[in-house]
Amino acid sequence: MNNHFSTERGFATQLDNSDPLALFRKQFHIPVRNGVEQTYLCGHSLGLQPKRTAELINEELTQWQRRAVDGHFEGPRPWLSYHELLTPGLSELTGAQAPEVVAMNSLSVNLHLMLISFYQPTKQRYKIVIEDSAFPSDRYAVTSQIRLHGFDPTAALITIKPRDGEDTIRTEDILSLLQSEGLSIATVMLPGVQYLTGQAFDMKAIAAAAHAQGCSVGFDLAHAIGNIPLHLHDWNVDFAIWCSYKYLNSGPGSIGGCFVHQRHATENLPRLAGWWGHDKASRFEMPAEFSPIAGAEGWQLSNPPIFACTPLLASLDVFRQAGMHQLRDKSLQLTGYLRFLLQSWLGGEISIITPQQNDAHGCQLSLRLNTTVDRARNIHQQLLSREFVTDWREPNIIRIAPVPLYNCYDDVWRVANALREIMQ
Repeated sequence: MNNHFSTERGFATQLDNSDPLALFRKQFHIPVRNGVEQTYLCGHSLGLQPKRTAELINEELTQWQRRAVDGHFEGPRPWLSYHELLTPGLSELTGAQAPEVVAMNSLSVNLHLMLISFYQPTKQRYKIVIEDSAFPSDRYAVTSQIRLHGFDPTAALITIKPRDGEDTIRTEDILSLLQSEGLSIATVMLPGVQYLTGQAFDMKAIAAAAHAQGCSVGFDLAHAIGNIPLHLHDWNVDFAIWCSYKYLNSGPGSIGGCFVHQRHATENLPRLAGWWGHDKASRFEMPAEFSPIAGAEGWQLSNPPIFACTPLLASLDVFRQAGMHQLRDKSLQLTGYLRFLLQSWLGGEISIITPQQNDAHGCQLSLRLNTTVDRARNIHQQLLSREFVTDWREPNIIRIAPVPLYNCYDDVWRVANALREIMQ
């Protein structure tokens, strides 16, 4: 692919002029600071706001104003079944059947709910596998679940990390671990895309290897959903959880979601129960005994927060219009172009720790600056001062995510050129 790229800015203009997805940028609010439109490359942390979001929220405010309690049953989008409007988009993006997904809660709450059901340790099989640099919230959740079952995390938590001198975890090392220790492992809990390096994991291979050893397997898709194509049903994943404020553009702290494979739809799994997960046919009869809805909806606790669901509805409509496969093609072009420019201009001054293979990364490239920590921080601050919004991870990593829905090739050229100017 690199053979087709050029370092001339005019080449970026050509790519933008021929981009079939270019018009989608106009459906988002691009932040303006100090009178200057920012170059926003931080969608891996918080996605931009679709312009239709305010319109839809105002419609629900009007619904509340005019109908009050009757808004649960009347109007164009009754609140009683509002979360079901999100199901088609989420099932498409996750490669799931509709009953396998539900929008609810936040990511860490959903992780706890899933672990209650899918982490069922015994004296012989009690360990959980996570990655050594797992996002802290995932580690806290897993560790607390281990303690909840009366086990010691120092013995029950297996952390897998890259080989010495490497930045990402090899799939063969995960499979080897499952082969050697699988009989003592209850649950495998890994990310779909690693938040620091941007590495995309081979979820299909991991799920197959885990199941071969009798382990349950789940994935944190916070950085994967809306970023890379997913096929959770076909991959036979047991469960998955996600937030929606990154690539799904639903706003800060907005509603999360989860996936439960259909083979568990009617299993009598242990769970924390709530009214909204009860059988819809008898929910309002207020029965004393809990009868879960078959499928992921059976893990719901409470009725959905409408004003947290509405922004996601706006964003999923944009994904429907654009198409995930077309977005993925552009994403690979954007990151490939960014990698080419950085390697052409900066060479040994940076190391790109995100894998290069197309199936091993998403939108994000993580750059290690090969300089002192203080100078590295200063370089990032200079990027920010020029209105390039990227983010910083200690001690010397800048994460850049050109998102295909609203970033253009000229964004990529300009951020790479800015880094060249600052560093040289």
